[in-house]
Amino acid sequence: MTDKAPEAFRTISEVAEQLDVPQHVLRFWETRFSQIRPMKRGGGRRYYRPADVDLLKGIRTLLYGEGYTIRGAQKILKDNGIAHVIGIGRGEVSVDPAEETVKAARKTAAKPAEAKAEASATAAPAPAEPRETKIVHELTPAQIDELRLVLTDLAAARRLLVPDQAK
Repeated sequence: MTDKAPEAFRTISEVAEQLDVPQHVLRFWETRFSQIRPMKRGGGRRYYRPADVDLLKGIRTLLYGEGYTIRGAQKILKDNGIAHVIGIGRGEVSVDPAEETVKAARKTAAKPAEAKAEASATAAPAPAEPRETKIVHELTPAQIDELRLVLTDLAAARRLLVPDQAK
């Protein structure tokens, strides 16, 4: 990599090399994180500001270093802001698994189970089940939303891998 001033803009190839990720991953992250907005010049060439690179470092740390999903990293960005994730990228802020974000996600996931437990405690005893019961799992609206997001992510990944394939 060429020696540039710290405040100089970086090309996508320079950022990809610095973060040790392929260029297509950076372009994919742009579709998933609206906070990533490199300058685009003639021909669509991307130029990343130093703050963009720091944000990308934070996102990389969350995804690859801490094992967060894209949705989890999006939630941290939404709940804690860009400065927090930039701090993670610079190593100034540590990712604490006991963060409010994680607590809130666990509370949200526990609510349907708690409501079901309360409802079953007040309901009349269930009749005896037949010997061969077919188990049917109903999805909560949150689970359906999560599956839709995963499906969207998979479709976007497929478009990146096989761009000429018709839907």
